[in-house]
Amino acid sequence: MSADNKIHFRCAHCNSKVSVDERHVGRHGRCPNCLEKVKVPSDVDLLDFDTLIERSMEELHAKTAGHDGIWQISKSDWDIDQNAGTIVFMSPKGIIATCPVQIIGTFNTVDNTWLWGWDHPSVGPALQHHAQLCREYGKAHGIRALTSRKLTNANVDDGWQLTALACKLANAQGGFRGPLGSTQVYVTIGTPSLSRNKKSIKQ
Repeated sequence: MSADNKIHFRCAHCNSKVSVDERHVGRHGRCPNCLEKVKVPSDVDLLDFDTLIERSMEELHAKTAGHDGIWQISKSDWDIDQNAGTIVFMSPKGIIATCPVQIIGTFNTVDNTWLWGWDHPSVGPALQHHAQLCREYGKAHGIRALTSRKLTNANVDDGWQLTALACKLANAQGGFRGPLGSTQVYVTIGTPSLSRNKKSIKQ
C-alpha cells in the first residue's frame, strides 16, 4: 500500500496508470482513460512473487517475535484439535494460548516432500482454507509450487515461506511449525486467547 492510501496500477486494456482509494480493492470499475471494465487489485497482487515471499517472511518474523515476547510460542508444547479448529499452546511460564488454527501443509523429513493442506488426507476441510488461498493465488499467477499437491526436493525453509505466504494472504496472526515424528506440520494461527495453568506456573 502506498503512503497516500491509494492503489496504483495499470489498466489491463490500455496500460494507462490508474489510482483509486484502497477501499475499492477487489471491486470493478471503469478505466478513466479507455472506459473498459477493470478490477482493482490488492497490494499483494501488485508484487512479484519473490518480493511477496520476502515481505511475508518479514511479517511472520515480526508476529512470531510478538508472540514469543508475551507467551513463548517457540518454547511451548502444543496440541491441535481439528474438531474444534484450535491449537493449544502451553508455555513454560504456565500460560495457555488457545488459537484458531489452519493447517498449511506438512514436510516429510525422510523424503524431503511437502504436502499441501488443501489436499491432505489427514487435514479436515475446515482447516484447509488458508492453504486454499495459496492455491488460488498460484492459479491466478501461474505458480506451480502453489498448485501442485506434492512438492519434491523441498526443505524446512520452503515450509516456512509457504506458511508465511498463507499468513499474509489470510491476514493471520502468526505461523508455527510442530514436529510429529519424521513429519513437521506447518500452521497459521488466529488471535490467541490467553489463560493461566496454575498447576504448571514456574516461580
